[in-house]
Amino acid sequence: MTLLLAGAALLPGLLAGCGSGGGNNSGTNSGGSAGTGTAQASGSAGSSASSSASGSASASAASGKKVKLDIIETGNNLPTPDQDFIKEALDKALGTDINLTVYASGDDYKNQLNVRLASGNFPDLFQVPDRATLKQFAEQGLLLDLTPYMEQLGPTKEFLGDESLKKTTIDDKIYAIPKAPNIPYNTYWIRKDWLDKLGLQPPATIDELKNVVTAFAKQDPDGNGKNDTIGLTGSKLSTFAPVFGAFGVGDPNTFYVKDDGKLVNSLYEPAMKDALAFIKGLIDTGGVDPEIMANTGLQHQEKAIKGQAGIIWIDWPNLSKDQFAEQIKKVNPNAEWIQLAPPKGPGGQYDGPYDAGGTSGIYAIPKALEKDKEKLQKVLDLLNYVSGKDGSMLVQFGIQGRHYNLDGDKVVPTDLMSKETGFTWLYQFTGRPEMSYLQTKFAPQAKYIEFANNQPRLQSLNGFLTNPEGYNPADATRFIEEEFVKFVYGKEPLTNYDSFLKQLETSMNFKTFYDDAVKQLQALGYGK
Repeated sequence: MTLLLAGAALLPGLLAGCGSGGGNNSGTNSGGSAGTGTAQASGSAGSSASSSASGSASASAASGKKVKLDIIETGNNLPTPDQDFIKEALDKALGTDINLTVYASGDDYKNQLNVRLASGNFPDLFQVPDRATLKQFAEQGLLLDLTPYMEQLGPTKEFLGDESLKKTTIDDKIYAIPKAPNIPYNTYWIRKDWLDKLGLQPPATIDELKNVVTAFAKQDPDGNGKNDTIGLTGSKLSTFAPVFGAFGVGDPNTFYVKDDGKLVNSLYEPAMKDALAFIKGLIDTGGVDPEIMANTGLQHQEKAIKGQAGIIWIDWPNLSKDQFAEQIKKVNPNAEWIQLAPPKGPGGQYDGPYDAGGTSGIYAIPKALEKDKEKLQKVLDLLNYVSGKDGSMLVQFGIQGRHYNLDGDKVVPTDLMSKETGFTWLYQFTGRPEMSYLQTKFAPQAKYIEFANNQPRLQSLNGFLTNPEGYNPADATRFIEEEFVKFVYGKEPLTNYDSFLKQLETSMNFKTFYDDAVKQLQALGYGK
């Protein structure tokens, strides 16, 4: 699914310097509504969590003994220890000597982590690359079962919420701490000045969307007298996420619970064929970017900025952040991009699905640490502290009085916040209250952030899944994408859809994956 929704997968790298923990949404996130546990709007956790965490931290610091903590994760831009004011503040509050090591390359990190675990040189807290690895490490007996420690992790649990902890639960045991949920970023964006030029309104239904896509491609909306405009662009099949949603189905191969409580996979939804038929008709108009399935990276964004496309499926940072807004204005000062609500269709109105099981980070404690009670307690203190008010504010915004001030409960950034706090996300081991954080750090984009978060979305559950033996998700994903492309470009008739499913089940072992996924999700309390 991550490969299919390539646009969502771009977000972690793009936002790393802005405080992203390195996740499709997409985490990536990739794109429904996202909760923030018990986090409050000011960027703090609940008051009881704050009180408990602060009390524990104060007691730890009062002992006067510094306990070394070795932590490793992926990331970048970590300053040297003598310039690391977050480390200094955490060490002072907790009575620790934190040694944080980050690896810019995910592959390099995996290699280093495997070497350390194999040699018994365990970090005291470490990032687990994904849920599949979490399951592997748990089965190998490498991870501390945190279930008996949940009472001691009260502030962390309160901050995250029970639903989040399901992401790191395997066989009814909690083996790691996930970061707090992100929020969806992607929507359709449309050129309002092109709509005005052609006397059109923002499309509210899929039929109106089809008409606007056609008009943008054929009626010279930029007025240059050339046939050089595109109606709709994006990156691969994810471009059509709101169209799938208009038929009441999720993106290809997503699990979700229907209104009647039934757990389904989008590939088996009868309306999936109707959605593919509509997308084929949309492509047949000639208004869809002919390179849509070949677009990689931010090629679709470049087409939008250059004034070649009138509608784009993209995340809010890559069209509304200051540097991109400036580029757009340089090309055409009259260009006006606005966000578009998902178009309505026969199955409802949903933007791209939001993965309720997704997370931008998973942090585990080695089982070996249970033998060192003092050090283990410090790790628990650290997780609780960054989940409470004081610690959460620290790892989000930096030092009060230097990087921000408070106006009541409102965080007011100073000029130094943008200059000096680009690395603080590395210490957000339990995440952050995403909405308030983003709206503080990206105040000019606040309305776009809120718009994307408020759109109706199907809540997919794929992030909770681990793959069974004998199932290769990369091969299955590639096959699904290839066959869907054939359907929407008319190279394969939709009458062969059932044959496609049968081949997927047999040659790709998809039936095994499907049955195992249903069992996993039902064990977590999802669906009938």
